[in-house]
Amino acid sequence: MKNISKTFLLLAFAYCICCGVYPAMLWGIGRIFFSFQAGGSVLYGPDKKPIGSELIAQPFTQDQYFQPRPSAASYNAAASASAALAPSNYALRSRVATMVGPVVRYKSGSRAGRLVASDVEHWFQKDTFQGAPSIVAQWAAAHCGCAQAWVSADSSHIRYVNKWANAHPSDVAQFVKQNPATPKPGAADLAVPFFTSFSKENPGKFPGAVTHAGPAGAAAVDIGPVGEGSDIQATFFDLWRQDNPDADLQPVPGDMVTTSASGLDPHISLENAEFQLDRVASKWALLLHRGKTPVREEIREVVRANTFAPLKGLAGEKMVNVLKVNIELQRRFKPVL
Repeated sequence: MKNISKTFLLLAFAYCICCGVYPAMLWGIGRIFFSFQAGGSVLYGPDKKPIGSELIAQPFTQDQYFQPRPSAASYNAAASASAALAPSNYALRSRVATMVGPVVRYKSGSRAGRLVASDVEHWFQKDTFQGAPSIVAQWAAAHCGCAQAWVSADSSHIRYVNKWANAHPSDVAQFVKQNPATPKPGAADLAVPFFTSFSKENPGKFPGAVTHAGPAGAAAVDIGPVGEGSDIQATFFDLWRQDNPDADLQPVPGDMVTTSASGLDPHISLENAEFQLDRVASKWALLLHRGKTPVREEIREVVRANTFAPLKGLAGEKMVNVLKVNIELQRRFKPVL
């Protein structure tokens, strides 16, 4: 009985130390000496509202912001994961093309140093791929998953496809006839017939964001046929490359097209940031109605101010925290808009 009481006393003592005192000490030290890290390394925007963690990547899709590495976890911190796509998987080719299309340049020849993007747009507007018409319809039929992903990517895309479905009941009926297991197809299910119909009605066009005057003269954005822009440059770069296999292009930074082991890496290499610099500067110059060169230099200063290397430069390559840089761009330029 005496040994049992000592055992329980030791257990209670260990429980208090391990589950009470020790965690409380760590919590107190963290809050006092490392309050920023202990609070999740949260960064705040110009409006003093939390935007995200310095340690977790998040997506940026607008051209005026730097973009992080691709994420196999869709930037979900609760679902950290790496990608295992084979080189033969078109999902990998599509992801690489999406990142590379708007920023890659010619390496040699009379067009050396020039962006490929405008040539992708001109090729797309001709609406012919490998001698056959209707590029968009061919793309959707060959890569149904990518077409469905486009529909599901944004609520405005879903509304646009649903609007098309209401205006094309015969096409929907034909789809149901061919797919009896899907009697009530959703917007994503109708991706292929939608793009096939869209390509026929709008040759050389792709559904993209169109800005127009809304109520009270305010700018409003809807989906409509477009023949140029980053969506076309990104989505159809791979098909353009197949039609132009001899084009000599500059190599791109590896971290621009590869996912990290966690899918949540908040940093990109300095080389990657400089590769995106022209796109970011061009968009801000357009939004601010300023010359591209001074805007580019100002953004370059922001990037350099947020560049670091592990162990004060003793190990690893120079890196840039994407969220920090984008917050600084918003802080500098947003009040001017």
